[in-house]
Amino acid sequence: MLRLALRPSLLLAALVTLPAAAGAQRGAARGTYFPEPGDRWEHRPARAAGLDSARLAEAIAFAVSRESKAPRDLERAHYQSFGREPHGEATGPFKERGDPTGLIVRHGYIVAEWGDPERVDMTFSVTKSFLSTTVGLAVDRGLIRAVTDTVRDYLGPTLVLGGPPSRGAPGGATLIDPFDTPHNRTITWDHLLRQTSDWEGTLWGKPEWADRPTGEPGEWATRPRKAPGSAYEYNDVRVNALALAATNVWRRPLPQVLAEYVMEPIGASRSWRWYGYDDSWVLLDGEAVQSVSGGGHWGGGMFISARDQARFGYLTLRRGRWRDRQILSEAWVRMALTPTPAQPTYGFMNWFLNTDRKMWPSAPASAFAHLGNGTNLVYVDPEHDLVVVARWIENGAVDEFLKRVLAAVEARRAER
Repeated sequence: MLRLALRPSLLLAALVTLPAAAGAQRGAARGTYFPEPGDRWEHRPARAAGLDSARLAEAIAFAVSRESKAPRDLERAHYQSFGREPHGEATGPFKERGDPTGLIVRHGYIVAEWGDPERVDMTFSVTKSFLSTTVGLAVDRGLIRAVTDTVRDYLGPTLVLGGPPSRGAPGGATLIDPFDTPHNRTITWDHLLRQTSDWEGTLWGKPEWADRPTGEPGEWATRPRKAPGSAYEYNDVRVNALALAATNVWRRPLPQVLAEYVMEPIGASRSWRWYGYDDSWVLLDGEAVQSVSGGGHWGGGMFISARDQARFGYLTLRRGRWRDRQILSEAWVRMALTPTPAQPTYGFMNWFLNTDRKMWPSAPASAFAHLGNGTNLVYVDPEHDLVVVARWIENGAVDEFLKRVLAAVEARRAER
């Protein structure tokens, strides 16, 4: 398929009017279509998939025109934003990003792509959706009995490699027990998944109060704790505490868990990578394991292509099912889509909900998205059987972009 060699305007026209692959009708006849592994993902013309081609082209042109103004050098962008926070130094890898990129999937078929959808870039907090998925897999397999259980009951002390020596630990390593304070012992998996834990402590050199600090600096480390579940706070240190807890439950690296139980079954490429920090290495059963991060706040997180983002979005559109296999249980997806009482537009991380159409007024209330800085958007719309990936678009332009995509659907409906 001609793609990267074309100028953007020609590329857009070519992809929106791309003929259907020979096997598309056969796939539809078998029922719900699921793409084959790798590049074997069938395309359909926009019109055949129920979208107006001209309006769809306008939507994509709008997305390209509203490219994020942050530097493409993502480490430089970090130091212009999060790097200004206390303890804001980068400790994980960064990668210079590519052009505005995305794709639109209707009824399982690709109807349009732009930019370089196979390029591997950072996805920032979309990583959290992959992280919570590894917790869901643990719940589905009984490794975690219930999300209402306290995390402390599942963990023992963790030996961190590369730190200062401590009593009872080998030189160059130290024991930590991040859920062993009076407050932290009361935190459940559900609290961590919904970002309502108010977990206290320092992990990988970052105190929780240093992430998006508010109020008076003299109170950051001394303020009273809020009861778990009572208040929502988006906090990457606490997300990383969840990643460490999940790693201890699985007793293996989370990228291996995700690859075996999700990415390989849905036919994702082998190009994605999931990183932690320079100092987030622990000893598990005699082996060094990196505890991965839940985003790119200080570097690291998931590095992935737009194509693979779309596959994951399509899995969640199909409520955890891929062909005849239930990869994530229906019960887990239902919980992930349940609004958090303290923040009704948030389910489990990082399932952003359009409750009362507050997130995206132009989209249905049933829509949700896996969302990360950049902006990295994996929009999932059950009402329209639609998955939309848009990378490096201004956050303030997302609703207008979605409005234009949905207008392409409605315009085609009006013709019928």
